Amino acid sequence: MNPATTHNRCPGKRLLFLTTLCLTLIGVSSTGWSDNRGGTSSAGAESEAVSAPDSEVVLPPFPKAGNLIPFAVSAPTNNQFFIDSESLTVDSDDLIRYILVITSSSGAQNVFYEAIRCSTGERQLYATGRTDGTWAPARGKHWTKIRENSLNRHHAALYLEYFCPVGIVIGDADNLRRALRRGGHAGNFRRP
Repeated sequence: MNPATTHNRCPGKRLLFLTTLCLTLIGVSSTGWSDNRGGTSSAGAESEAVSAPDSEVVLPPFPKAGNLIPFAVSAPTNNQFFIDSESLTVDSDDLIRYILVITSSSGAQNVFYEAIRCSTGERQLYATGRTDGTWAPARGKHWTKIRENSLNRHHAALYLEYFCPVGIVIGDADNLRRALRRGGHAGNFRRP
């Protein structure tokens, strides 16, 4: 098979993959949070909270399909969202680290190693997955406020419905895995 023709066989899939990747990367730089609980933050000086520096982050092994737990995002999307159960950790400083896998309707996958800090409603991207199963460390690592919007609803869903329903970590990694499998945290205060 000629590599030149293979490259051009599925231009629609390639365009969809690149579009999904670009939209996700745009979301990485999104700022501001509105939690529908009365608290708001807007882009600008408040968008990047000053947080304590992280210790050196050790990248986990790449996720295996059998370890992926699906979770609902409740946003108008054809994408499927998963957390790698083996990468899910809770640190003593209120930090939840995990691998997020987003699969498009065409089957293209985007893989991210991220963290959420419950006490501040922030997230950070540590690395993105490459197609060869290795990690590309993120540039300009910084904490960004989680926003409730349709483009990156998956971060808000993880924060509000699975990991930090009352603004703090509810339990350990096993408890968070149970919340993902159940479709939400048992102590979740759902918005009307």
